[in-house]
Amino acid sequence: MPREYQYPFELRHLVYFREVARELHFRRAAEALAIAQPALSRQIAQLEKALGTPLFTRSRRKVELTPAGQVLYDRLEPLLRALSNVPAEMKALSDGQVGHIRVAFTGLAMATVLPGILREFIRKHPGIRLELNESPTSAQLAALRAGEIACGFFHPDAPHAGIRTRVLLREKNGVLLPADHPLADRQRLHLKQLANTPFVLFPRQHNPGFYDRILAAFAQAGVAPRIEEEVWPRSNGIGLVRAGLGATFMSPSEAKQLPPEVRFRTLAGPAPESRLVVGWAEKPEPSRALAAFLSVAGGL
Repeated sequence: MPREYQYPFELRHLVYFREVARELHFRRAAEALAIAQPALSRQIAQLEKALGTPLFTRSRRKVELTPAGQVLYDRLEPLLRALSNVPAEMKALSDGQVGHIRVAFTGLAMATVLPGILREFIRKHPGIRLELNESPTSAQLAALRAGEIACGFFHPDAPHAGIRTRVLLREKNGVLLPADHPLADRQRLHLKQLANTPFVLFPRQHNPGFYDRILAAFAQAGVAPRIEEEVWPRSNGIGLVRAGLGATFMSPSEAKQLPPEVRFRTLAGPAPESRLVVGWAEKPEPSRALAAFLSVAGGL
């Protein structure tokens, strides 16, 4: 059984002590507390007995704090101030204005919709702390089932039992090429034209749905992909394209700001589609803080 602590005094003793320490006058302190002066004196005497030391020196002319009284006052003031904030903090927690949410995301989310969602949420709910972590779709699904994250931004390949999702983005991908690639000057390409181009992808287990859509697009185009590297996170793949080691796929929303070493080109014909959702566990019901976040994110 948990240990129960017995304190030799109560909170009211500390409140009474603080008022006397502020006023250094028992009559004025009693008036401020709306109690009789003899009752206040008894309460202070009980506190001194419980602590085993005098807290005030009294004379007809003045009341002063003893060294022990000064130490107690210095420690007590921030404690009582914090306690006075508890009702407002509990109400804010109940109203969903404070709290802590763990959110996972993929590179596509951070490159597209997530920054705007974060900006709007922080503006509306500055008291709720967000803990952000980049992780692949497979890891997010496992973390949602285990209750390790509150929600995630990931790429679904199929419905998952116990997880609710809302689609945020669906875009046909283009291709990202090194600026010196022979086809980089063309505005529109077909996967057939890229049969001899090495590609930088990501390990299939991180996002099986999108990986399989890539292979399906190549199959529909009648060519086999030449996969040169598989790296994670996806930003590392973009870095390898910048280094001239191959091409990769990218959605138009991601391609708005690119370094000069690469070129983004749209694809005619078969092309993989990026699908981004926000997802959260069906049970338990979302907390007030999570519900507020999902409302901004478009999930509720």
